[in-house]
Amino acid sequence: MINKWLFKHIDNSALILFRIFFGILITLEAWGAIFTGWITRTLIEPQQTFNFIGFDFLQPLPGNGMYFYYFLMGVFGVLVTIGYKYRWSLSAYTIMWTCVYLMQKSSYNNHYYLLVLICVFMLLVPANAYFSIDAKQNDRIRSLSTPRWVHLFIILQLLIVYTYASCAKLYPDWLDGSVPELLMKSKQDYWLIGDVLQEKWTHVTITYFGILFDLLVVPLLLWKRTRTPVFIFAIFFHLFNSIVFQIGIFPYLSLAFCLFFFPTQIVHRRFKLKKEYYDQGEVKVPSRSGLMKAFFITWFVVQISLPLRHWFIKGDVLLTEEGHRLSWRMMLRSKSGISTFKVVDKNTGKTTIIKKGDYLSKKQLRTVSTKPDVIWQFSRRLKQEYAAKGQDVAVYVDAKVSINRGPYVSLIDSSVDMASAEWDYFFHNEWILLPEER
Repeated sequence: MINKWLFKHIDNSALILFRIFFGILITLEAWGAIFTGWITRTLIEPQQTFNFIGFDFLQPLPGNGMYFYYFLMGVFGVLVTIGYKYRWSLSAYTIMWTCVYLMQKSSYNNHYYLLVLICVFMLLVPANAYFSIDAKQNDRIRSLSTPRWVHLFIILQLLIVYTYASCAKLYPDWLDGSVPELLMKSKQDYWLIGDVLQEKWTHVTITYFGILFDLLVVPLLLWKRTRTPVFIFAIFFHLFNSIVFQIGIFPYLSLAFCLFFFPTQIVHRRFKLKKEYYDQGEVKVPSRSGLMKAFFITWFVVQISLPLRHWFIKGDVLLTEEGHRLSWRMMLRSKSGISTFKVVDKNTGKTTIIKKGDYLSKKQLRTVSTKPDVIWQFSRRLKQEYAAKGQDVAVYVDAKVSINRGPYVSLIDSSVDMASAEWDYFFHNEWILLPEER
């Protein structure tokens, strides 16, 4: 029964179209980073980047190397679009994108993580089986169908993303409209809509539609009676997010995902694909079906578990950031901070207050005052710099943060030598202060 459910073949028009849209979008993501100055601000101008801890070996290429890096990524995106050397091209893009994702956290975005996941998914599926140079050159891979698990995989992954995004908003500062109001204040200079975004009714609308849309969009797209009106609303919702929040390709990628929710007959007919419609419904169970099912189970257990981990770590994730990443906690709060880094020579006792602007870009200055892991990394790098001069130093940090413009509270135990402190990936780091310790 499970095999019939997963491995029954259906028309592959949605998958083929998604590959084309996906290829265009990842190309724009790569080349857009060059032309918008993102690479300059994030990877070239800073003296150092703050990588995911444990991936220090991933560093930006010297000089203008990252421009060539992203240009090459865009080329691979084009090859994915046209389906030429598809798996090689997408493998290269996936590796390169993942490396940049792990290379820096100053411009962290949940959508970057989602793109890693979708790249892996697209590597697993036969998305080049039609309307591709590969299929034209090799009849053996040419196909009109795809196993049903392809659609089910995307639907379940999106359900996880949207559900967690909705549930994360269920806290007082979001529910009373404070967070949407703060988010919109920075948009008041927007042409035409800036004043509207400051209205109370706008904040209330964003508050509750944000929760309801994320919670219900997948179930309502699955239901025939609500599918079309919800899709129309999704177009408005994602275009609004694109214009107001300027979050790259994600809104358009989200709209492309909707292909997997519509009946295959409709997708085939509406896009007038010059291919036969597949309706034979064969069940083709691959020889390694057991291994595939084990992979799916592992994948989704991890995807469901990761966003829950902050509940098992002491402290409020909004403050400590422990368990924040990889958890679909998107645009949930406004956070500001102030910090002082004090270097003390262990032999002479000489104290130096670090001028952070001598080391960090403007964006990194904000990050190093609010993110404990970045504070820890910067402290260790200061120690390394002084060690190169022959000095053995301790680094003490006084950092205070404010959530949603609330009162500033101490974040780091200022009595701890941060340059010698240990980092714990999985549990609470004791040098991050909890309310009862402040």
